[in-house]
Amino acid sequence: MNWNFRTVAEVLSLGILLVSPGCELLMSRFELGMAKKNPVLVLASGEDPQFAMLGEVPHTICRDIGNCAGAGRDAAVILQWSGTPELLRAVLASCPEVRWIHSRAAGVDNLLFPEIVNSEVLLTNGSGVFSASLGEFVLGAILYFAKDFRRMVRNQMAERWEPFDVQEIDGQTVGIIGYGDIGRAVARRVKPLGMRVLATKRHPPALPDSLVEHFYRPEERREMVAACDFIVATAPLTSETRHMIGEAEFAVMKASAVVINVGRGPVIDEAALVGALAAKRIKGAALDVFEHEPLPAGHALYSLENVLLSPHCADHTADWQDQAMRFFLEQYQTFQKGEPLRNVVEKRLGY
Repeated sequence: MNWNFRTVAEVLSLGILLVSPGCELLMSRFELGMAKKNPVLVLASGEDPQFAMLGEVPHTICRDIGNCAGAGRDAAVILQWSGTPELLRAVLASCPEVRWIHSRAAGVDNLLFPEIVNSEVLLTNGSGVFSASLGEFVLGAILYFAKDFRRMVRNQMAERWEPFDVQEIDGQTVGIIGYGDIGRAVARRVKPLGMRVLATKRHPPALPDSLVEHFYRPEERREMVAACDFIVATAPLTSETRHMIGEAEFAVMKASAVVINVGRGPVIDEAALVGALAAKRIKGAALDVFEHEPLPAGHALYSLENVLLSPHCADHTADWQDQAMRFFLEQYQTFQKGEPLRNVVEKRLGY
């Protein structure tokens, strides 16, 4: 009998069992169904090599609403890889079976539109995947200002021999605004160097944290920042955290304070920050995130000598996208087993 089926799926769709020449059952329709359950719709802006890592995971890559409509009908999972928030919102309407959305990024504030917030769909994020690199960036920024590396480079380029005093970071105080996974990564790196660590947290832990000397509630943040040499923003962006660091906070900071932001840009009132930096009311700022990205040409932050500027790439290690995909695949296996997922976002809180 000459059955010329192009794929295994065509055979199994007829309910036929695949049998080897030795009469071994290779795959049944039931097994194919298991392999195909929970198909994934990947929202992307381009073609990334990490898609090959999806391997046997049933998936469709979607780059615009036109080629998403059909694929979305059976999707149980949406992987928000590099697609726009607008694409995700448009696609949702054609995905009646979706039970879980995973965001490659840690910040999900731009995904929390009503269709997601008001639904039963689980939303998870990439929190923790990139924290180590961000913790290292913060440590580097602290040393950059304490040792005045900008001055060293400037003098080197000018062939100027100009000895000057530098600071020790041992004994100085780091205050972390929003003590989550990134905040812990920062604390783990600065504490062994002799720095005091303070932190704000919406719900301070009941048990002591060996890394943090004292926790403050968000409304007590001015008391904390007044005592700090370095203020590190790692908070997610919500209605409560937007412009959490503004004129009132800059007014109580030490003149020697340095502000570092590796969380979300709008957590800091950028206009107030520029004013404090330009007037030398604080020593400096190291920024990886901004209120509007990319930072437009001509922005004041480019020209200020007391700013260390990173174009939102402090966590872009050589394998950061591989790490992100590996984390999703671990989550997917957990989802397949019906077990609780990690990094479930409290959608109404925004993190």
